[in-house]
Amino acid sequence: MEFNLSAVSFLSEKNFLSIEEAKVYDVVIIGGGPAGLTAAVYCMRKGVSTAIIIKDIGGQVADTAAVENYLGYKYINGVELVEKFKEQVQQFSIAYEEGRSVVSLSDDDIKKVVLDNGKVVQGKTVIIASGKTWRKLNVPGEDRLVGRGVAYCAICDAPLFAGKIAIVAGGGNSGIEAALDLAAIASKVVVVQNLENLTADKILIEKLSKFTNVEYVFKSHVLEIEGDEKVTGVVVENIQTKEKTSIVADGIFISIGLDPNSDFVKGVVDMNRFNEINTDSFCRTSVEGIFAAGDVTSVPFKQIIIAGGEGSKAALSACEYIMKKD
Repeated sequence: MEFNLSAVSFLSEKNFLSIEEAKVYDVVIIGGGPAGLTAAVYCMRKGVSTAIIIKDIGGQVADTAAVENYLGYKYINGVELVEKFKEQVQQFSIAYEEGRSVVSLSDDDIKKVVLDNGKVVQGKTVIIASGKTWRKLNVPGEDRLVGRGVAYCAICDAPLFAGKIAIVAGGGNSGIEAALDLAAIASKVVVVQNLENLTADKILIEKLSKFTNVEYVFKSHVLEIEGDEKVTGVVVENIQTKEKTSIVADGIFISIGLDPNSDFVKGVVDMNRFNEINTDSFCRTSVEGIFAAGDVTSVPFKQIIIAGGEGSKAALSACEYIMKKD
C-alpha cells in the first residue's frame, strides 16, 4: 500500500487556527508525532491556550507500514493511526503551523520559538516533542518504496516478513537487534555491513549466531533498492572490489540509527552524548518552563505508546507549572 501523507494534512480542517505572533500562548508544542499530538489533547482539555508547530505530521509513525502493538488496535497502518490522532486533536480549536521547522528557542521568561520562515511564536511554556529522524541510505528506490518493503522499525514491521526474505542494512546494535527480530520469523535474513565485521554488542552478535537462517555480506553497502510496486531485491556493492550483486528479497530494514531533531535547542537545554534532551520524571528539562517528551528525549524504549504517555505527562507538567506561575 502506498501511503499518502496529504491524507492527514491539517491545512483544510476547521478548528485549526493561524498562529498569532503578537499573542503569548500558555503552551507552545513543537512536534506533530504521538508525543506532540497527545500533549495537544491534554493541554486543550485543560483549557490553556495552545499552539502546535508541526513539520511532518505523524513523524516516524507515518512511515510505519503496520502497527500491531498499540493498545486498542490489533492492526493498523501508520497513516491510519495518525489520522486517528488528528481526529482526536480536531475536537479543539488550536493554533497551528504545518510544514515548518524550528530554528531556535530562547530560554527567556517568555519563550520565543523562531521558525524557518522567520515567524516567532511566543509561549509561557514550551513542550519539545520533535522526535527523531531515521538515518536514510539515500539510494534509489528507498523513498519510493517506503511502506512497500522498505522499513525502518523492526519492532513495528518485522511480523510482516514472516516466512519471507529480509535484508538488514547495518551491523551495529540497531541492525543486529532488527536481525534478531526478523530471524525468528523470516525464512532468511541477510545482514549487509559496510565494515569487515559487526560492530554490535557481543551479546547481540552471539544471540544472532545461533540462528541458521542468517547470512552476512561484509565490506559492502546498499547501492539500490529494486522493485516497482514493492521491494523485489537489493543491489549491494563491495566497497573494495566495486563488484555489484543483486540479492532477491521481500524487504529491507534500514537500521543505521536515528538522529534526534534537537539541533535548534543545542546550548539551551542539557543533552546526553546522543543529543537527546535530558528530562526528569515530570518531563522537565534543565530550563524552567521548557519540557520535552517522546523520542527526542533520553527516555528509553522509543515506542508510540511510550511517546504518547510522555506527551500527556509533559502537558500536565506544563499546565501545573502555568497554574503555579500565575
